[in-house]
Amino acid sequence: RRILAALCQDYRGGALAGDLCEDLCVAGKLLFQRCLHYNRGKKVLQADWRGRPVVLKSKEEAFSSFPPLSLLEEEAGGGGQDIPEAELLLMVAGEVKSALGLELSNSSLGPWWPGRRGPRWRGQLASLWALLQQEEYVYFSLLQDLSPHVLPVLGSCGHFYAVEFLAAGSPHHRALFPLDRVPGAPGGGQAKAISDIALSFLDMVNHFDSDFSYRLHLCDIKPENFAIRSDFTVVAIDVDMAFFEPKMREILEQNCTDDEDCNFFDCFSRCDLRVNKCGAQRVNNNLQVICDKIFRHWFSAPLKSSAVSFQLQLQLQEAVQECADPEVPSGNTRRDTPSVFWKLRQLLQATLRELQEAEK
Repeated sequence: RRILAALCQDYRGGALAGDLCEDLCVAGKLLFQRCLHYNRGKKVLQADWRGRPVVLKSKEEAFSSFPPLSLLEEEAGGGGQDIPEAELLLMVAGEVKSALGLELSNSSLGPWWPGRRGPRWRGQLASLWALLQQEEYVYFSLLQDLSPHVLPVLGSCGHFYAVEFLAAGSPHHRALFPLDRVPGAPGGGQAKAISDIALSFLDMVNHFDSDFSYRLHLCDIKPENFAIRSDFTVVAIDVDMAFFEPKMREILEQNCTDDEDCNFFDCFSRCDLRVNKCGAQRVNNNLQVICDKIFRHWFSAPLKSSAVSFQLQLQLQEAVQECADPEVPSGNTRRDTPSVFWKLRQLLQATLRELQEAEK
């Protein structure tokens, strides 16, 4: 509450702006409910927005913690009205490049354009600048219209942006994700839900590998960073550790004395001992890590449903093991990843067919 009170004070003073500020600070239609994450790192608050549960996120607690926009400092008198559009475009493109490691054309900068010049223009620019300092906001804004597997940004106020509230996964859930409301659980219903979710994870892997100009690497894969929609679509709800290929290469190319120095969370590279440098090429991939950290949990033991034949369960278990096995020929990414991907997909589809047959 204290954080939001300070935010509203800054809004009333004209220091910041955003399409959610009115609902938060004036109309009382965006109401704080509880703190989800506060101590270290980003501030994550749950709120109710016109009857809809949302999450407000920011890297910093105070608006003043973000470095101010130098163009605004220079334009102190004119409320930023005189800043040429070309300079603004350059500034936005520079920040987006810094966050994503990508050069985007001016026509692609729409999600980050501050809107029409008006009485709150200075606050709009200052707020946009604070949001652009937050990589996750930039990723969500870029990907929201391109991917069903990423949370859309619903709006913002100052340095806080709102996304849909979805219950995150957790290692404390027996199935990693809250499946209590699945019809027929814990028997066939749960086995069917897990198979559907696993297929959605595969869809997400394929999508992040193939559907953008560059591959999108996920370097922090754990249940807490994903949520499941009611139709079992997997959604990445925390992308602080997601990187497109150019930035991934930049991150991996570090000095090293052995391979362990080249592990960046879940993204691994190899140490070239001739030059003591990590290779820029990632040697594992998103699918491998998902198999290791999520699928193994589901498929290492028999599914909780006698409706799935033992032979199919065994094949699935073996395929997950093959997928998760990190042994990689030196300097190469796994060459057999596509075949493992399709094998898993076929086995999961066969599992669903058997479960559906059993329901008849």
